Amino acid sequence: MTSVPTPIPSRTQYVQEEIKRRILTRQLTPGQPLVETDLAAQFGVSKTPVREALKTLAGTGLVVMNQYKGVTVRMVDADMAREVYDVRLLLEPEALRRAVRRQASLDAAREALTRADEATDTAERSLANREFHRALYLPCGNPLLGRMLDEVRDQAALVSAVAWAASPSWEREAGEHREILRLALDGDADGAATALHTHIASFVQRAFPGTELETHGQDAHGRDTHGEDGRA
Repeated sequence: MTSVPTPIPSRTQYVQEEIKRRILTRQLTPGQPLVETDLAAQFGVSKTPVREALKTLAGTGLVVMNQYKGVTVRMVDADMAREVYDVRLLLEPEALRRAVRRQASLDAAREALTRADEATDTAERSLANREFHRALYLPCGNPLLGRMLDEVRDQAALVSAVAWAASPSWEREAGEHREILRLALDGDADGAATALHTHIASFVQRAFPGTELETHGQDAHGRDTHGEDGRA
């Protein structure tokens, strides 16, 4: 039986993933200039794959391109965090609710949680945490919903990286992750969705005190704020 060779990543893909890794592990910090010639020399490539990689990263929200200032790592502030986490609050708990209701496998989430617990550095832990959240929403049964959440995934990771650098809180978040997964595995779709909502909202409010988030019918603790007739 002939095996299919593993495709070799293009130079642009390699540069893109490496720049993203450096941003999300804070080797490249918010506001730092990204100079094409310097990056090309570091990666041993021409400026073309660097330029294409930076354009893609600008599209995902990790870098900012300005005709006067050039390319820089995106700054993280309360407004940016609110925008990203508002989208997550709107979509991610519902995606998890649907995944649980359709009895989708959550083995990938369990494995990611184990990797996060066994991580030896922040970069490894951050990657495992991202994979945990993705494993919760991806099997929701709606590929478009999964792609929409994928689009804000890197920006959410950038917010987390900045927040963790200022005030490490992954032990608390690991406990919240375990509770979310427990509820999901128990088949409690609404309970898991509520716990996830609380987890997302409380993180950004701890990281950026005073940030007002649209809670979409729930209070800051994930409790339903609508009355029995459905009115706020």
